[in-house]
Amino acid sequence: IVMVFSTKLAIQQINGSSIYEYLWSWSITSDFSLEFGYLIDPLTSIMSILITTVGILVLIYSDNYMSHDRGYLRFFAYMSFFNTAMLGLVTSPNLIQIHIFWELVGMCSYLLIGFWFTRPIAANACQKAFVTNRVGIL
Repeated sequence: IVMVFSTKLAIQQINGSSIYEYLWSWSITSDFSLEFGYLIDPLTSIMSILITTVGILVLIYSDNYMSHDRGYLRFFAYMSFFNTAMLGLVTSPNLIQIHIFWELVGMCSYLLIGFWFTRPIAANACQKAFVTNRVGIL
């Protein structure tokens, strides 16, 4: 459904449609307010198609690959959350939201890398990814 929506948005952007932006403002004081929302422009629509296409292909491949694994539902929950975080990252209209979704993408990566956490190799890779992500943000 999201892939169809992304494709429709991309077609509208190619045809010269305007940029969509929605902001929800949360005023803390008269001098400071937080804004949350989304921004759809030509680059965002193309990236949304890329994210949803790759995400669907990974989910289709993983369905057969993970069919006999005990963590089948957990894996698909992590993958869906990862795809959602990536879509949130590319549609963010401000740096605060970009940072929030970047952290969520990092957390999902950590969870997916350490999916088989009972295996020592996966646990070590998960820890390395976590440290690399933390150092990379600095």
